[in-house]
Amino acid sequence: MSAPARNGWLPAWPGHLRRAGVLGMNARNTQLLVALNPRRLYDLVNDKIQTKELCLREAIPTPRTYAILDHPAQVPAAAEIMRQAGQFVVKPSRGSGGRGVLVIAGSEEGDFRTSSGVAMSWDEMRYHLLMTLAGAFSIGGRADRVIIEQRVSRHAAFEGLAVNGTPDVRLIVYRGSAIMGMLRLPTLASGGRANLHQGALGLGLDIATGVSTGGFCRDRSVEVHPDTGAALTGVAVPRWKEMLAVSEKLSAAVGLGYLGVDIVLGEEGPLVLEANGRPGLSIQIANRCGLMTRIAEAENRMTNDETRMINQ
Repeated sequence: MSAPARNGWLPAWPGHLRRAGVLGMNARNTQLLVALNPRRLYDLVNDKIQTKELCLREAIPTPRTYAILDHPAQVPAAAEIMRQAGQFVVKPSRGSGGRGVLVIAGSEEGDFRTSSGVAMSWDEMRYHLLMTLAGAFSIGGRADRVIIEQRVSRHAAFEGLAVNGTPDVRLIVYRGSAIMGMLRLPTLASGGRANLHQGALGLGLDIATGVSTGGFCRDRSVEVHPDTGAALTGVAVPRWKEMLAVSEKLSAAVGLGYLGVDIVLGEEGPLVLEANGRPGLSIQIANRCGLMTRIAEAENRMTNDETRMINQ
């Protein structure tokens, strides 16, 4: 008897998962993170400020930083910085899963408007900043810093595909080579954020071309965008080769052998949003392909390349 399939691809039984090349959490932790990711390097990706500083040193493009808040005493001055910026993003330096991120699409008469259209007063913003500094959204609940940075406008190629926000691309880089990609599209349910946990769409991408092969939302296969009705297959991500090159350059700079890199595409080109030393595994559902399969293919390519170099 064959195993039941969820989402039309993902088999439900452990034996079938292994044969399909699906990477599970335990295998990721024991076989990849322990072997390829030295713990001493994790702060370079766990702390978004350190990641941005590394990008600047290595000439890797990233959104402009308007301000970094280290202490509650700096919060009052942030109001003028935000007013001048107009559109901006507020994020905790050590947050995860999109928690604590605010995307502000505009401000007027002292109030702010999020990308999903929700009004926010300065008092509400100040409270959010103070809570972020206190560690409300940080890994382990430790005191944190706040980044106020450029809000990257949605690229024209994604009009009709993203609602109230800007899409981003997650790339998995294994031993210096990008092996799997996913386009994340904001929805009404996600509040304009490209965050899968909050209801964004994930589209698998052909790693050679950057063209979408299908999508999922909340672990269910979807063929069209739930808000716009746009088809989710055949979507071509512009400047794809540049994105691959940026992700691989950051991987080399960080020094982690297994890395997730999040990139946003603005009119100015690909910009690194952040990196993740323990990237999630739902990218496999988006691509209808197991990561262990892609890792095996990458290992074969590396072996063949080494053989050719020896024979030259």
